[in-house]
Amino acid sequence: MQHSPNSHSADVFVKRLIAVGAVAAGLILLWHWRPETPTEPAPVRTVAARGDLAADEKSTIELFEKSRDSVVYITTASLVRDAWTRNVFSVPKGSGSGFIWDEAGHVVTNFHVIAGANEATVKLADGRDYKAALVGASQVHDIAVLKIGVGFKRPPPVPVGTSNDLKVGQKVFAIGNPFGLDWTLTSGIVSALDRSLGGQDGPAVEHLIQTDAAINPGNSGGPLLDSAGRLIGINTAIYSPSGASAGIGFAVPVDTVMRVVPELIKQGKYIRPALGIEIDQQMNERLAELTGTAGVAVLRVQPGSAADQAGLRGVEIAPDGVVPGDVIVAIDGKDVDSLSKLFARLDDRQVGDVVKVRLVNNGRTREVEVTLQPGN
Repeated sequence: MQHSPNSHSADVFVKRLIAVGAVAAGLILLWHWRPETPTEPAPVRTVAARGDLAADEKSTIELFEKSRDSVVYITTASLVRDAWTRNVFSVPKGSGSGFIWDEAGHVVTNFHVIAGANEATVKLADGRDYKAALVGASQVHDIAVLKIGVGFKRPPPVPVGTSNDLKVGQKVFAIGNPFGLDWTLTSGIVSALDRSLGGQDGPAVEHLIQTDAAINPGNSGGPLLDSAGRLIGINTAIYSPSGASAGIGFAVPVDTVMRVVPELIKQGKYIRPALGIEIDQQMNERLAELTGTAGVAVLRVQPGSAADQAGLRGVEIAPDGVVPGDVIVAIDGKDVDSLSKLFARLDDRQVGDVVKVRLVNNGRTREVEVTLQPGN
């Protein structure tokens, strides 16, 4: 079938007319659906008056503002030698916190913050940083002392309090650099006292303060403060399966810090007070089974030692067998049932102090006075 030219033109005209109608209908719909232009300006929200801060908030703010300049950020590095070029270069190792101890530029932190590092850098709250020198450290207390040379605008030392009168439930504040987030303040309470925490690479740390103030990696070495802004402990560890804060943190009590830090500054190490006896963990357990007495068995008394002068007796080898020596069951009236507990009791004292040692031997109990001597 053939179409005439006029018929073809008519079809094209109709199609174009339909298309124009569709576009016009769409424009009409868009016009009806578009948002109306507002005839009035949007109302401006006014800021509600806050009023005075609560007294508790004011005291917390004041505590932080007074304390932050005494807190420092510590980064450590290890020196590595290239096997091919023999060049030595510095590799970042870790970070932690610390605080200004005195006007001489001594900085206190945790031993584990600087352990294994070849160099450390201390950053102050005003942004200045200094290379630090290691003055001394005590692994058993997890305490280390660094020193920086601040020529001017020296930051203030943190005020020192006491941990002797701490009560469970009182408020505490931690300032540090968790995850590198510098000068972070967290708060909580004293959750418990006199905790013991075993170290993975060293002896147990005793007499720890337990707190629920958020303590995370990077807080280590920073100060734990009371509500008066006084130092009551050094934040040292958290108990958490994930490695993040789980509401259980620990701090070395300031009374321990006050005893250890001056010794580290004076002689670079802490000399623990001792009785002058030789003991052994495995042998102690065996002798405890034989004697049925929970305590610390004296294996040998060092000749001329404080224990020797006080009359302590060690194990003797007789023709008919081994004769057990004295078993220490208490120091100054406080029970001693393990080696770690003995160390903890002695660590509360200083060289030259006189302690009362309760002994059990062959079912008989006696008490002697021993003047503590320097340990190894």
